[in-house]
Amino acid sequence: MIIGIDHVGLATDDPAALARPLAALGLSRTDAGAAPDYQVSCEFWGDPRQPGQPAVELVAPAAPDSAVTRHLASRGPGLYHIAFRVDDLDAEVTRLRHEGFVPVDDRPHPGARPGMRVQFLYLRRPGGLLVELVEYAAG
Repeated sequence: MIIGIDHVGLATDDPAALARPLAALGLSRTDAGAAPDYQVSCEFWGDPRQPGQPAVELVAPAAPDSAVTRHLASRGPGLYHIAFRVDDLDAEVTRLRHEGFVPVDDRPHPGARPGMRVQFLYLRRPGGLLVELVEYAAG
């Protein structure tokens, strides 16, 4: 089951340049990590006054052939994906496949946060939407 929005991913090749604008919006960097399977580095920004709310994730290439490199080359920086937190990643992938979403990944991968497991799906029509499903290990 989908629990809610975990974060909104922004693709960028210069995360440091976004620090000031995000701070102006009342956000602070809450954590950061890498997703080696995707060859990206990630920073998570949120409102420190409202813990547990959806975050803004800055996704930057950590290698020339990272998962986000082609997106940046063709579309430039900006909205990349919407991530939904789920309680059963495998069941949600199966359910969304039946709703027309196409898995980008052949299997779940470790995410950029400890205990995070993710899988991307794409819905070409009607929205051209890249969705990340996020499941956190218990505890």
